[in-house]
Amino acid sequence: MQFTIIARDDTAEGTLDRRLANRAAHMERIHELKAEGVIIDGGAMLDEAGRMIGSIVLCDVPDRAALDALIASEIYYRQGVWKDIDILPFRRVAWHSA
Repeated sequence: MQFTIIARDDTAEGTLDRRLANRAAHMERIHELKAEGVIIDGGAMLDEAGRMIGSIVLCDVPDRAALDALIASEIYYRQGVWKDIDILPFRRVAWHSA
């Protein structure tokens, strides 16, 4: 099953600092999961000034329980960076250029 994680960062003071402090570990894990095919793609959501305010991650997992376990193990979730998380199922489409 494929899901979109839309994770908005906490707006509390210090959240961006926590995000930046944990970014290397977050990215290392994302690259591992992408190599395994669990992560399809993703990136940081930005505000008008270009500051990171959340994440969008496209995932391919066996079921919702696997997605919930993935989120629970995510360093941004564990460190209180991600606060509001929306989950949307999606269907990947192979785009072909003309």
